[in-house]
Amino acid sequence: MDIDSSLKNYIKKEIIPLYDQFDKAHQRSHVTDVINESLKIASYYQVDINMVYTIAAYHDIGLCKGRDLHHLVSGELIRKDRKLRQWFSEEEIEIMAEAAEDHRASNDYVPRSIYGKIVAEADKELEPMICIRRAVQYNMTHYPELNFKRKYQQIIDHLREKYGESGYMKLWIPESNNATYLSELRQLIKNEIKIRPIIESMINEELEKEKNYQ
Repeated sequence: MDIDSSLKNYIKKEIIPLYDQFDKAHQRSHVTDVINESLKIASYYQVDINMVYTIAAYHDIGLCKGRDLHHLVSGELIRKDRKLRQWFSEEEIEIMAEAAEDHRASNDYVPRSIYGKIVAEADKELEPMICIRRAVQYNMTHYPELNFKRKYQQIIDHLREKYGESGYMKLWIPESNNATYLSELRQLIKNEIKIRPIIESMINEELEKEKNYQ
C-alpha cells in the first residue's frame, strides 16, 4: 500500500491545493476523503495503488471549468499533465483519465475499469449527514440569491432526484459501506418531519459561517 513518495509529494503540492478554489462541497476535505476511501476500497483488489491515489486526487479538478462537464475536463487534464509521465505509461494514464471521466454519479453507464468503479464509489460519501451537508453547501454557493423556502425545496428535490428510490445513484463496489448508508438516507429523505429541521439547521449554520467570515 506504499505510494511512491515523489508522486505523493507532487500531488500534495500541485494538485490538492487546486480544490481550495472550488465550492464548499468540493474543497480539500472532500478530495482527502475520496483519496482515503479509494485506498481503503483498493485494498480488496489487485490494483496499482499509485494509480488509485492519482485518480482520486485528480477526479474533480475539472471543476475549474465548471460543474457540467467537470468529469470530462478532469480526464483531459490527466492526459495533458506531462509530469505524470515520470510515474506512469501512456496506457496507465489513459486508464486513469477514463476513470476520472467515469466517476460522476449521474453517468448512465458502468465505469470502464475497476479504477473507475473505485473512485466512483469513494466519491459517493453516502453517510446521510455528509450528503445533506454537501447538498446544502452546494446550493448556498451557487444559488445565494434564493430565499429560505426556495433553498429548502431545491435541496430536497436534489436529494430525492439523486438518492431516492428511483434516483440516479448507482453502487459499484460491494466492499464499501455505501449500501447501508444509502438505505438510511432514503428513509430519511422520505420522512419530511425528520429531514426538514436537519436541512433548515444546516442552512442556518452556513449562513452564520458566512456572516462571521464577512
